[in-house]
Amino acid sequence: MSTPLPGFESFGQPDGCGPPDSSDRHDGKGNADEPGASGDAGTRATAPRGRRELAPGAVHVPDWLTLAQQRELVAACRGWARGPVPIRHTRLPRGGVMSVQTVCIGWHWQPYAYTRTADDVNGAPVAEFPHWMVELGRRALVEAYQDPSAGEAYTPDTALINFYDDQAKLGMHQDKEERSSAPVVSLSIGDSCVFRFGNTETRTKPYTDIELASGDLFVFGGPSRFAYHGVPRVHPGTCDPASGLTSGRLNITMRVTGLA
Repeated sequence: MSTPLPGFESFGQPDGCGPPDSSDRHDGKGNADEPGASGDAGTRATAPRGRRELAPGAVHVPDWLTLAQQRELVAACRGWARGPVPIRHTRLPRGGVMSVQTVCIGWHWQPYAYTRTADDVNGAPVAEFPHWMVELGRRALVEAYQDPSAGEAYTPDTALINFYDDQAKLGMHQDKEERSSAPVVSLSIGDSCVFRFGNTETRTKPYTDIELASGDLFVFGGPSRFAYHGVPRVHPGTCDPASGLTSGRLNITMRVTGLA
């Protein structure tokens, strides 16, 4: 089991909850620790770190966020981690506890549903989903799909924010509590990780392992929207402190719930 998020609230400026600054741009759920989370090799990607479509609708864009944008996202997440619903290890219905720590905005995810209040934590309403995050999600789709119209109808209304220490992992799972098939937009900050992207039928092979590094964007939609995916391990000591994190991995996944 990972330890509580060490010092997360003290990183950077305490109230930096504004939109990431795009002025210096360069080129550029979770379920339990289920079977398939071990480090056994699948099909490991060896291509250079350039934009890559792993499967129809599933696109990896390395180095999409600048360091300035990463720092601002870390600051925003730090604010959300303090509350109104604090970051926590999610307890599962059968008694297990997830090794990643999670805080939500817009809607609260609890196994395995969305609610407006965090009834499994403290009963408080979750923080609102800010419009600047909607705009960020739309820009992400345009970049990933190389289509100026790709983000026009995209209006994410929730984000799951997961923090991984060097012991945390996430088993192969589908993001399927949403009533919408709109794409999931995933942003990584901090330590690199092995990201395992599979198929829509089973949590086992075939799957592909790639590295997600700080600033990377990964989008999965269309035929790949309900593909199994997970994080079998994090590579400690690989993050740049200029990202706003001195250790651990922060993963922000934006979704459309399809709920009113």
